[in-house]
Parts: sequence; C-alpha cells; structure tokens
Amino acid sequence: MNSEQQYIDLYKQCRSMICEHSAPMMNAERDKAFEAFCASGFPTRKVERYKYTNLQEIFAPDLGLNLHRLDIPVNPYDAFKCDVPNLSTQLYFMVNDSFYDKALPKVELPQGVIINSLRKVAIEKPELVSKYYNQLCAQNEASEAKLNTFLAQDGLFVYVPKNVKVDKAIQVINILRSDVDLMVNRRVLIVLEQGAELKLLFCDHAADDRQFLATQVTEVFVGENAQLDIYNLEETHVKNTLVGNTYISQDANSRLSHSNITLHNGTTRNTLDLVFRGEGAECFCNGCVIADKEQHVDNNTLIDHAVSHCDSHELYKYVLNDKAVGAFAGRVLVRKDSQKTTSAMTNQNLCATKEARMYTQPMLEIYADDVKCSHGSTVGQLNDAALFYMRQRGISLEEAKLLLQFAFVGDVIDQIRLEPLRDRLHYLVEKRFRGELSKCEGCKLCK
Repeated sequence: MNSEQQYIDLYKQCRSMICEHSAPMMNAERDKAFEAFCASGFPTRKVERYKYTNLQEIFAPDLGLNLHRLDIPVNPYDAFKCDVPNLSTQLYFMVNDSFYDKALPKVELPQGVIINSLRKVAIEKPELVSKYYNQLCAQNEASEAKLNTFLAQDGLFVYVPKNVKVDKAIQVINILRSDVDLMVNRRVLIVLEQGAELKLLFCDHAADDRQFLATQVTEVFVGENAQLDIYNLEETHVKNTLVGNTYISQDANSRLSHSNITLHNGTTRNTLDLVFRGEGAECFCNGCVIADKEQHVDNNTLIDHAVSHCDSHELYKYVLNDKAVGAFAGRVLVRKDSQKTTSAMTNQNLCATKEARMYTQPMLEIYADDVKCSHGSTVGQLNDAALFYMRQRGISLEEAKLLLQFAFVGDVIDQIRLEPLRDRLHYLVEKRFRGELSKCEGCKLCK
C-alpha cells in the first residue's frame, strides 16, 4: 500500500491554489514539510510508535478537499447551541478547517487577547505568528503532522499576552460539515505569555453522515508562571477518523491540565508530546475513552523531562464494549541531570466483553538518579463479586454493569477543574453507557 502518493501528486498539482488561499507565513513552511514527507512517507505498523494504528490504511481513501475555500452553507450559531449549565463561556466555531468569522461573540476579550483565524492573524501580524508557528511540529518526525503542515490553509490562533487572565472559559466547537466525503486539515496555535491564564474547551462534532478524515496539529506554548487548561471532547460518529498531533512546550513554573475525552467516534489516533523547558513546571494529562461496536481509539503520549524539578501526572482510563479496540502507549523520558523529577503514569482499562481488545504500553526511560517515577497499567473485566453483591440488593444485571463502569471512569472526570463542565460530563458519560443519544442534532453538550 502506497497511501502517500496521492498526497504527493495533489501537492505538486495544487500547490499554487493551496498557497493562494492561505497566508505567506504559513506557505513558507510548506515545501520543507513536503520534502520531509516525501522522504519518509507514512510509517508502517513496524514502527514502534504506530504499532497499534495503521496510518497507511487510514490515509488510503481518496477523499475530497476544499482547497478553493468555498463557503460551507451553515450558520453554526443557529444550528449548534452547545450550552453547559452554569458555565459561562465565549463560543467560537471551526467549520471543517476554517475559522468561522461571519459572526463572533459580542463579549469583549481582555486587551491584547486574540482568538481568531490563524490565516488572518498570520497575514495581519506575521511577526507574532512566525515566532511560534511550526516551531514545535518541525522538530518532530511525524509524517501525518508534515502532511498537515503542507496542506493546512487556516486554523485557530489563540494568544494571551503577559500577565493577562481570561476569566471566561473559551469554547471552540469543531464542526465537520460536507455533502461529500471529505478530508480536512486543521491547524491550532495556542500561545500564553508569562503569567497568563486561560481555560479552553474543544468539542468535536460531525454534522453530516459522511466519511470524514480530519488531521489536526496543535502547537501550545505555556510561558513562565502561566496556567492553561485544555479539555478536548470528541463526539462524532462511526464514519469519522481523527488523527490529532499535539505539541506542548512548558516554561518555568507553568501549569498545564490537558484532558482528552472520547465519548463517540470511528477511529481516533491522538499523539501528545510535551516537553518541560523550565524548572518548576507541572502537568496533568488525563484521558477517558468509552468505545463500543468496532470503534478504535489510540492515545500515544511522550512527556520529556528536559530540565530538573518538574512534575508530570498521567491518568488514562478506557471502557471497551463489543469489538472495540483501545491502545495506550505512554513514555516518560527523564534526561541526564534532570534531577528532582517526579512522574506518575497510570493506565487502567476495562474490557466489558470478551471480544474487546486493549493494548497498553507504559514506559519509563530514566537517565537521572534523584527521581521519583512510577508507572503501571491494568486490563481487566467487570468484577463478578461486585456484580453479585449488587444483584443481591435488587439491582438488575445491566444496571449493575453500568454503575461499575461509570464509577470506573469517574476519577478521570473528577480531574476537570471546571465544576459545571465536570458535572455535565458525569451526566454525558452516564447517557453514553446507557446507549442514549442526545435529542438535538448538535453537540451532545446540548440538553
């Protein structure tokens, strides 16, 4: 299988069109990424980091792309009202891989804060965007990220200047909308300067019953003493494939909370690479996966302790039903002289059926001697003794199974610091286990 050839031919034929509908600053990175992609191609499953997800197969379909940047007939503010009770947010939309700017929230942001189209800001303020764009991604060899770099034409740019605190959470809804099978390449750039604070909620939703393939590269810069919370909620459908690569750089004494919640999908591959560049930084990386039917969810993480006195905490939990397949590969790298490092990685998994499959690979790579590092993983089934105990007290078998699964993932949801969102996710997770679908056609944060 030679899935990459169609993308090589596409870029050679449509390079001028791609550049015409993007920004010069973004265009400057395309050819280097394209050359790197041509040299490597997509990895096979023999490559350690891709052993659980077949990228060759994912990128094989010949899907349409909106390189002309044609307007998509949708008004997301009317069609997708995603309200979390008691949570005041400022709402923005990405339609496929374009920032929706025909209507924006009326509430004013603090002075200097930018939440806008990456393409637009890159044209108007190239000196600001060029300091960060592709700086983390270019250091990585991931071919799917290179593909995104030479095809992406727009995306989201979030910038919070020095010592500015954004009180209201920012909610971004990614909508996949098309009348034909479609591939989208979305770019996200998040920059928090020294002492800045921000909370971001991303909700992924597919509006049409089409086959979608979405690549997303997210680059995150967390400045000294800055604090950033990122919550990703995926609720699409079984025809959707998401390949997301997130690269995070943390400076001294910064704090990051990052959560990936997969409630409904087709095939998902999430890559998270985080590097500590300043002492005293701390990160909390959490994940919750609920999958059934033949859904596939693969989370692959790398926490790079490049300096001393940093703390990392990882907790990922999966509940797999039917013939679902889950994978988690987490690697913590403690470099030489990165003393006083603290790291804890936990992956716990529940296979509720005999046909479900879970692959787990926690790894520690330590080159310093004054550290406190731990890792562990478990794969099991529902506890028969607990089921018997609950049934003895009049609880039906199905309800007992639901309660045990709900309790199993509860501590991941409890890590979310936005209380209204945390309460809402507890409700959504219960509905997901019950097999109930939301009555509205929008994001499942509704009603």
